[in-house]
Amino acid sequence: MRYVSTRGAAPALAFDDVLLAGLARDGGLYVPETWPVLTAGDLRSLARADYAETVTRVMAPFVDGTIAEDDLAELVTDAYRGFAHAAVVPLKQLGANQWLMELFHGPTLAFKDLALQVVGRLFDHVLARRGQRVTIVGATSGDTGSAAIEACRDRAAIDIFILYPEGRVSEVQRRQMTTVEAGNVHAIAIKGTFDDCQDMVKAMFNDTAFRDRHNLSAVNSINWARIAAQVAYYVWAAVALGAPARSISFAVPTGNFGNVFAAHAARHMGLPIHSLAIGTNRNDILTRFLETGSLSIGTVEPSLSPSMDIQVSSNFERLLFELFDRDGAALSRAMADFRRDGVLAISPERWQRARDGFVGHRLDDAGTLATIRSVWQSTGEILDPHSAIGVATADACRDDPAVPMVALACAHPAKFPDAVERATGIRPALPGRLSDLLSRPERVVVLPNDLAVVEDFVAARTTRQELPA
Repeated sequence: MRYVSTRGAAPALAFDDVLLAGLARDGGLYVPETWPVLTAGDLRSLARADYAETVTRVMAPFVDGTIAEDDLAELVTDAYRGFAHAAVVPLKQLGANQWLMELFHGPTLAFKDLALQVVGRLFDHVLARRGQRVTIVGATSGDTGSAAIEACRDRAAIDIFILYPEGRVSEVQRRQMTTVEAGNVHAIAIKGTFDDCQDMVKAMFNDTAFRDRHNLSAVNSINWARIAAQVAYYVWAAVALGAPARSISFAVPTGNFGNVFAAHAARHMGLPIHSLAIGTNRNDILTRFLETGSLSIGTVEPSLSPSMDIQVSSNFERLLFELFDRDGAALSRAMADFRRDGVLAISPERWQRARDGFVGHRLDDAGTLATIRSVWQSTGEILDPHSAIGVATADACRDDPAVPMVALACAHPAKFPDAVERATGIRPALPGRLSDLLSRPERVVVLPNDLAVVEDFVAARTTRQELPA
């Protein structure tokens, strides 16, 4: 399996090189040169598999030629050993053909754990084999940071630096990043928005001298390994609900487009997906694109669902690469115009192809609270604000009651207790293993939105020597 850049000017790489590279050297994102195939027989055989086996079999074609399947199976099994639910990813029924897929039973209570617990072990495996170390830099709108830190803490071959927007994540999200006692972990609060943090990470990768000096790598969903691991839970849910004999629809709350792109990848591979519904909050660039055919950057506005407070959705470039018929040079010019002008309008034909694959729905804070309240009253389930957007999107975008609709529950409600309490009167408690989180001492540095300052900070705290082979 080889991977190509969406900008078309970087060399094709194998999986292990893509894992360590993160962002392509031409500024693009890596995607498979060709899509692997899941046949109807493959899907039927997965009906007897547990979650770890499903992940292994779905990911195996993506790592082909670089990691043996037996080694992958061992890494994946270890990754999910500490999850709080025996099923790892349980499905709950909310109504007639309406389902909730809970993705928050990992160590940091968010869907990012499902990919990053695997990715952390993949890093260890590849770096040990090569005798190298990496400096991971990542940006987070809330959940990626804590999941990445948990996956990479205390790993001998990794230094990790996570940037988050100061004051724009929940207290639980912040403390999950800032209270980790590990010498290789650095939490950085940036005076700005998530988009500022994300732009800074990309700028560090595009500073090739800095990138090479510190052997930068990424854990954001710009890293293809994240997407590959996330494909598996769509396959898992679809098979549980009758695939390949029937199609399944998914409603995905998303800001950076990575989670729903994983579903799109599953569809490419042969999973019978009837529809993919994108749920956004007031920062609705994705929904506006599906309505108008134009990407237009607005101002990031704080909301009750801070992990989705994003205006520049990095992973959308992977879809644009397809809409541009994999013409990397043309897409590179379009993305340069987009970053210069703040607007990217595509042809009616390309827009229609996007609309054929996705529908969109936006929900403001009032609607989010109303959904949390109504689901709790009707089912007893308590949703966090992001999951509420998923459920509301499922209700709004469902076009065939005979097709199972699965809404993604992306975070534990205790990560956003203020919003949940406003909606239900109940303040959800953190699980026992995190019960003292709010009293743990914090380790964090606040830095300006200044690339040179952040690069200096990273450089001063990076362990540069390579591990012995």
